[in-house]
Amino acid sequence: MPTNFKNSFNDLAEKVPPEFIPIQSGGGGRGMKAIVDCNNFYCSCERLFLPHLDKKPVVVLSNNDGCIISRTDEAKQLGVPMAGPYFEAKPLIQQHNIATFSSNYNLYGDMSWRVMETLRTMLGKKNVEVYSVDECFLNLEEFEEKDLKKIGLEIRERVEQWTGIKVSVGIAPTKVLCKVANHLAKKNKEKTNCVVVLDNPEIIQYALQKTPVGDIWGVGRRYEEKLIQQWGIYDGFQLQCMSEAFGKSQLGGVVGARLVRELKGIASNEMEDELLQKKMIATTRMFGKPVNDINYIKEAVATYTSRAAEKLRRQQGAAKVISVFVVAKEESHSADFNRGATHSSYATLPTATSFTNELIKPAVSLVDELFKKGTFYKKAGVMLSGIVPDDSIQGNLFLPETKNAGRKLMDMIDNINFSQRDDILKFATSGTERNWKMRMEMRSPRYTTRWDELFKVS
Repeated sequence: MPTNFKNSFNDLAEKVPPEFIPIQSGGGGRGMKAIVDCNNFYCSCERLFLPHLDKKPVVVLSNNDGCIISRTDEAKQLGVPMAGPYFEAKPLIQQHNIATFSSNYNLYGDMSWRVMETLRTMLGKKNVEVYSVDECFLNLEEFEEKDLKKIGLEIRERVEQWTGIKVSVGIAPTKVLCKVANHLAKKNKEKTNCVVVLDNPEIIQYALQKTPVGDIWGVGRRYEEKLIQQWGIYDGFQLQCMSEAFGKSQLGGVVGARLVRELKGIASNEMEDELLQKKMIATTRMFGKPVNDINYIKEAVATYTSRAAEKLRRQQGAAKVISVFVVAKEESHSADFNRGATHSSYATLPTATSFTNELIKPAVSLVDELFKKGTFYKKAGVMLSGIVPDDSIQGNLFLPETKNAGRKLMDMIDNINFSQRDDILKFATSGTERNWKMRMEMRSPRYTTRWDELFKVS
């Protein structure tokens, strides 16, 4: 291994500098990008308000407390499987007294917003692309390459200081290589201080040799098996050596060609602006237990329609099409528990609307069309599409003014529900008891979004 390459990789193990250096742009980082990834995000949010759980095993469960969707390194070392059913891991969890939580999306969403706002404050809104609830890409092309390591360390330190959430930072010329760098940063936390910079061909080659092909962003399980079994490609470097034509023919067309190109350090997936106007809005939930009562399903669909309508009005849109689907419970435990027969249908509305009452009526009618007596259902959902700006909808000259003032009524309902929470105002079709609601038996308080659940310091 060349000496200069050894030195480059040793730079990955630099310690955080004692000084707190404010970020200042220099000039020209050859289009370098970064990805910031929150470490075990859901678990980190739970630990933030329960500091006694620091360095203790923690797991977070999916909707309905079904599967394990987040685990700390300590839980992983004890053998808790990722994405495995909770009931299978429960004996192990109880044996080791592992702290277990139901999903608390109010808390996770708010903490995610705080992390992203911290990064926007540091780098400017135009340089931050939110990719998921716990990941975002950064544009670092304004900074000198010699400063990238220092910038990455400051990002990691600032986010933790301002939000309490620990992150890993991967810096590289392309998004795919950023993912590789981030993977190494998380895998070797003690050596890398959770920051890895891939800024020259030699260190990129070494990083790709250390990365199994299945860990490359964009290579799923099927492609991994295909690359290994048919082509003998086991790591990222071997895939990098292939041609773009190979990527196009073997890895899904243009997407595969872009993947190979990005591994070679040629940017193909540029930074994208935040999508403010969604083309489709969906609300779906699992039921707390399988239900076979059509009235319960109608209540659930009406509730989900209300949620979707609120989101629609928030972006000042109106929908022309509403779709409803229901998912049946499997007939036996031998079946794949993630799968069940899905039945769906849709209705095209006479005019685009964002009014909850005008959307609930066709949604409930679709339930009558989909429901089969004697069948148990475990999930339902509502999707709104054909979205247009609501200011493009004309009022009806043949209706009294009070009938054309529905938007004011909807705004009033939204404002009251937002300030008082928990759907204090709702349509009767949504029900009052809601026995179908999702199980969240171990959910922590919504520390940052509810006055009555604020964290108390004694």
